[in-house]
Amino acid sequence: MEIRMKRNDVFFLLICLGLGVLAELSFFHGRIGVSYLVFITGFYAVLFGKYRLSFNNRRIGLLLMIGIWMLAGTYAFYDNVLFRNLNVLLIPVLVFFHIVLITSSNNINWSKPSFVVFLFEKLEQGLRYSSRFCKISFRKVFKNMNDQTAQTIKRVFVGLLIGIPLLMVITGLLMSADSVFQDLVLRLPEFVLELNFLEGAFRSILVVLFTLFFFGIFQVLQVRTKPKDSFGPIKEKSIRRWDSITAVTILILLNAVYVLFAVIQFKYFFNDGLQSGFTYAEYARRGFFELIFVTLINWSILISFLKLVQDDRRSMKITLKVMYSLLVAVSGVMLTSAYQRLSLYEAAYGFTLDRVLAHAFMIFLMVIFAYTFIRVLLERLSILHFYLIVGLVFYTGLNVISLEKIVVNNNLERYEETGKIDIYYLSHLSYAGIDGLMDLYEADPDYPELRQLLVKHHQRLSNEMNNSWQSFNLMKQKVTDRLEKLDLSHE
Repeated sequence: MEIRMKRNDVFFLLICLGLGVLAELSFFHGRIGVSYLVFITGFYAVLFGKYRLSFNNRRIGLLLMIGIWMLAGTYAFYDNVLFRNLNVLLIPVLVFFHIVLITSSNNINWSKPSFVVFLFEKLEQGLRYSSRFCKISFRKVFKNMNDQTAQTIKRVFVGLLIGIPLLMVITGLLMSADSVFQDLVLRLPEFVLELNFLEGAFRSILVVLFTLFFFGIFQVLQVRTKPKDSFGPIKEKSIRRWDSITAVTILILLNAVYVLFAVIQFKYFFNDGLQSGFTYAEYARRGFFELIFVTLINWSILISFLKLVQDDRRSMKITLKVMYSLLVAVSGVMLTSAYQRLSLYEAAYGFTLDRVLAHAFMIFLMVIFAYTFIRVLLERLSILHFYLIVGLVFYTGLNVISLEKIVVNNNLERYEETGKIDIYYLSHLSYAGIDGLMDLYEADPDYPELRQLLVKHHQRLSNEMNNSWQSFNLMKQKVTDRLEKLDLSHE
């Protein structure tokens, strides 16, 4: 890869250096909070400044950008542990997907697997650009030296990069293995083991790596090469088709069983009562997981047949559509039944994040099946485009509606009706759980062990040392202020 550095490129390298500093400040100074939103703002400011809004694929690009900003904003407004950990990986993937898409040709097909290959190619190009840039820069810095000296310095530098981290790991292991060696190392002059020096060196290396990564990626985005097989249809010979007669046979067998099952079970499918001989837990668990699993199997079969079964005969097309429609209908019955079984279980045992997520996932499947039914009738519709868009909207929605707050509110409502609530489960949630415990305390300060839990949370939040701007979280601030004002002296 040939690199020709211009004056604008040098200036842009300095901008990427600032972005690298911002990345290090945002992600390596305690718990991530509002800093994620700050970094995303800086990142897109650089992107828009470099390309001056000359982007392609604007509709899907706008949807992706809104989703990215909303997901980044959840670090500042909510504190769901599950989504916090998932978004650490998902947001960078979405950002890279987004910037490659909007800087590529308008006729690129982003819903095909070949686009994933294209993404990896772009990532490889960016890394190779950064590597090549480092080599050229090294040569220019040492151009007045003879080759032997330059090569020696280069090898020493590589040795230090590899040897210092390795030395630190090995020294730590040896210190753990022998107390005498540990004492000897700890007695070394303080300036050798100055933690601030080591921390500063580590942070400087991170800034350099971020800078080179951003610089390399931004520099190759404007190279709009076409990914393989992404602009045209996949060759027919590369796909093995299902025989239509075989597909109809399978669908008839499955639908016959599903219809029989629905007819037999219909008397208590949508009944609020229990099946005789079962407890709430047995009834819900016995039916819920099996129905969800069967529904997923049906969805997989339906998608496979829609993609791989082709028959131009009119009678066969009508037969397939009838079978597909019946499969969607019985799958909808199973989803509705599973949804109500889980609701019955929640009414008896309370609400948890897992159960609410299961409800949300079933709603998502219902939307997917509804669109798939439309696709059965209108063959020109694209399935994968819709699935990807709805998946992004669904996941972003789960992040921004504060599922933990929904869990807390439902449990408080259930407490008002039944007098039952699991305060220890709410205590193990994030700040929304603590907020709910304070609502319960204000309504019933004599609830057993509630005051002790709130006192522990108050002490924990008071003892937390990390109050940096990077870790600012609106929900945490609200709960902390409310705990400070709450009267916990009640006996």
